[in-house]
Amino acid sequence: MKQTIIAVINQKGGVGKTTTATNLAAQLAGKDTSVLLVDLDPQGNATSGLGLDKEIEPTTYDVLFGRTGLDQAVRQADREGFYLLPANANLAAAEVELVGQLQREYALRRALKDAAYDYIVIDCPPALGLLTINALTAADSILIPVQSEYYALEGLGQLLATVQRVKEGLNPGLDLLGVVLTMYDKRTSLSEQVANELKSHFGDKLFRTVIPRNVRLAEAPSFGKTIFEHDRWSKGARAYKQFSREVAKRVNG
Repeated sequence: MKQTIIAVINQKGGVGKTTTATNLAAQLAGKDTSVLLVDLDPQGNATSGLGLDKEIEPTTYDVLFGRTGLDQAVRQADREGFYLLPANANLAAAEVELVGQLQREYALRRALKDAAYDYIVIDCPPALGLLTINALTAADSILIPVQSEYYALEGLGQLLATVQRVKEGLNPGLDLLGVVLTMYDKRTSLSEQVANELKSHFGDKLFRTVIPRNVRLAEAPSFGKTIFEHDRWSKGARAYKQFSREVAKRVNG
């Protein structure tokens, strides 16, 4: 199987980006499939959401600047085949430090070049800064989680324009894997409206699976667990299972 690098990206916070990156990575992993989740967000939510202390060393920050090798920083997560490159607040300094570097947009690509995983899933920060540009330059494709709320499409134009610029200038192979609707509440007409709007904008690029609003999903990170370890029979777990199958089909199709 050819390695696939997916950047999970949306410059708006609170859209279910880390939840999507973490649970997608966990579900894709297994006995025959190795998955590395790269926490590229200085908030370190993917790291703490998998039960690791945010004071952990070394981290993504050290790997980005070649201070430590990838293998020294990667930790085994709580499922077979599932690994994490952790992050913490140190990573915020990377934005500033990268500015002075030659080929600064390629730091993450260089750091991952020998990574022997079937999938690499990058949890991007909620901003369009240098860290996100690094993720876009390293990735084969992007996945955009969009919350079903009023201003869901606001900012998506800017995000897609940035992706297009990276594609033209830095990474011609970059593709849109798809858009996934998160925090969907089928009782509200607004959720339905947003779904229809995304469908008309993105057509086949909109994933068929929608991720519902789900209490078990929201509370899982506070227990340091993925939804599958926290409550594998919940609506959220079922949705991410189905979604992961759809992602794998698109990648391998």
